[in-house]
Amino acid sequence: MRKTLLAAALVATSFGAQASAPGGSGCGWGNMLFEGNNGMPMHLLATLVNGTSGNRTFGITSGTNGCDTSGALSYHGENMLAQAGVMEEVAQDMAVGDGEALTALSVSMGIPAEEREHFKKTMHENFSTIFPSEDVTAEEVMSNIQNVMNQDKQLASLS
Repeated sequence: MRKTLLAAALVATSFGAQASAPGGSGCGWGNMLFEGNNGMPMHLLATLVNGTSGNRTFGITSGTNGCDTSGALSYHGENMLAQAGVMEEVAQDMAVGDGEALTALSVSMGIPAEEREHFKKTMHENFSTIFPSEDVTAEEVMSNIQNVMNQDKQLASLS
């Protein structure tokens, strides 16, 4: 059941994510063709045109098709830990130093397989720093995890 809940939360996070598009928001023939239109159907059509011909990829690499790579990519979706029940499962696993939720967190953070045991051990040893109170938010927990990683020689290069 825990695996199913965690998998559902991760999938829901990816569906709810809104990222600034690679190449910029006006990149690709689909954006050019449907410029000025609103609504999901128009966005889907533009995405279909961009995806089927590969013109967005070409535009990003060549600097054409309205694409610009000078801006930074950003993510405006919800923190994975903010999903229902996920933070509690991560906290439980972190308190004992192992578990599926803690492993899933390490994978989602891009921790290489050979570093995951050290990551789990470090998170366990710093549990009270990462979860300083019962009402800590998901954003605070992620910030605390990053701070702990930055202070660890082995994990600092991964954060």
